[in-house]
Amino acid sequence: MIEVARKYVFDFDSTLTRVEALDVLAEMTLQGKSSKDEIIAEIQHITNMGIDGDISFTESLERRIRLLRAHRDDLDGLVDELRQKISKSIAANKEFFEEFSEDIYVISCGFKEFIDPIVAEYNIPSERVYANTFTFDEDGNITGFDEENVLATHNGKIECLKQLDLDGEVQVIGDGYSDYVMREAGIAHKFFAYTENVHREKAADNADHVAPNLDEFLFVNDLPRKISYPKNRIKILLLENVHHDAFENLSEDGFAVEMVKHSVPEEELIEKIKGIHVLGIRSKTQVTQKVLDAANKLLVVGAFCIGTKQIDLEYAKKKGVVVFNAPYSNTRSVVEMAIGQIIMLMRNIFTRSTEIHQGQWNKTAANAHEVRGKNLGIVGYGNIGKQLSVLAEAIGMRVYYYDVADRLALGNAKRCATLEDLLSVSDVVSLHIDDNKANESFIGEREINQMRDGALLINLSRGFVVNIPDLVAALKSEKLGGAAIDVYPSEPRSNGRFVTELQGLPNVILTPHIGGSTEEAQKDIASFVPNKIMDYVNSGNTVDAVNFPNIRLPQQNNAHRFLHIHKNVPGIMAHINEVLARYNMNITGQYLSTDNELGYVITDIDKDYDKEVTKALKNIENTIKFRVLY
Repeated sequence: MIEVARKYVFDFDSTLTRVEALDVLAEMTLQGKSSKDEIIAEIQHITNMGIDGDISFTESLERRIRLLRAHRDDLDGLVDELRQKISKSIAANKEFFEEFSEDIYVISCGFKEFIDPIVAEYNIPSERVYANTFTFDEDGNITGFDEENVLATHNGKIECLKQLDLDGEVQVIGDGYSDYVMREAGIAHKFFAYTENVHREKAADNADHVAPNLDEFLFVNDLPRKISYPKNRIKILLLENVHHDAFENLSEDGFAVEMVKHSVPEEELIEKIKGIHVLGIRSKTQVTQKVLDAANKLLVVGAFCIGTKQIDLEYAKKKGVVVFNAPYSNTRSVVEMAIGQIIMLMRNIFTRSTEIHQGQWNKTAANAHEVRGKNLGIVGYGNIGKQLSVLAEAIGMRVYYYDVADRLALGNAKRCATLEDLLSVSDVVSLHIDDNKANESFIGEREINQMRDGALLINLSRGFVVNIPDLVAALKSEKLGGAAIDVYPSEPRSNGRFVTELQGLPNVILTPHIGGSTEEAQKDIASFVPNKIMDYVNSGNTVDAVNFPNIRLPQQNNAHRFLHIHKNVPGIMAHINEVLARYNMNITGQYLSTDNELGYVITDIDKDYDKEVTKALKNIENTIKFRVLY
């Protein structure tokens, strides 16, 4: 197969740099002037009209320079500014420019005075830079531009490229009208609309390919690049109205992110998940075996909540799909709500509030008590239970706790050997247990009868752990003095009508599963879970994964990383190393972690290697997933 020689023609403004250089120059020269904002807005307007082809480039250039009032001495400062404003993916792929500099040209309607010193740092010499030049008066003021330069004319880039008469396939990379007309005129073979800094509809609509960054351009052309797979090709689907910060965090890292405000039923999710690499959910969306079977590209599921019962964790593991959750991010929110509910129930505040809303004044101390000196029984002494223990003790309560695991007491809390011991001593019982199926009806008629008469029950854990009919009966008979329920055995997928037997009962606080729903908690979750997702996708780290062997990896250093997920059967590691030895791989680091069912091997190797090795590693028997990262 004969390899076609290529030449790469780059625009400068808003392509190699994140900005339009003349706009930056205007910011500098107009500093301190009262009309600055107005003039800069006008310059930007003229710039955009010229880029989109709405006015001739010559007219655009003339009008902008008249408004600039710049001096030769301003150009050094401009170059310093532009050095700080190189496009992110351009700077990351500096090696490409250095390696292919003989095939790279810059054709710009900007000016050589500031372009040359910038691109020289990317090994592009002045003789391969085609741009305008300023004219100056005897005092050094910029008066205009060389009107004889072909690039000072309308569609000047077409004539410039014609005159160059480059051999091979010519590819143009730019953001505006003046770039895609070279392809339109038939003197360039392909036009890539570069949208990392600005997305211009005319350019994108007329492009052979839209490149959100240089990684995409290099990937399409199979050229050396900083990262193995462009992040814009990694599709992320966020369901259930997760906090917008999650969208921002993931988008900012370069991923293609779609947000949906509600959960979706299984059949719809089966269709939507095809081609998705990352799925973000909360508690309503069910990630079943059927969903996972349909997920042909899925790498990771992020649960933007504590619980993971809605995900088939074992089957996800078998499919090589890593699951992360947010076990700590909303702890404080849940604890504060529990404290508030304890006080409200003890004081019968909810009942009094309802009476006032109904126009009834009932000032009374009956059944209203201080929480100080009362006994709080915490069932489940994990992250939430422990923090509740500390805050409850701080307001004067005596704390007892029960947990199936051996948990160390905080402060003066006392551990109960049995659930019955805790129930019999508590004035308030607060449930903070996990979503294990064995906990269904954990609190039912028998347990309620073991509680003190008039005691209060709070459930901020899982809806199915309390038998609702038994709770209703205990409240109606006044065995219990009140309850606060935030979770229910069956909850709707989206906001709307909801019915429960607990409605209408006095001294019962009902809330719609909002224990962890504070702005602070959602922001924390929207930071924690995306960071875990990005860490896994970008580097292979599985620290804090719910269903995967945990590996904390060192940063890659001038190496490629092989990620091999496989069934944990004897001999796999030997097979991997046999393949690596056969292809004379220079290993710079290797890491292994396993559990009973799955093995995860990470191998860092020198950049230069036979690409056939990746096929051999994928073909090892019992391989589940294989990725290359660099």
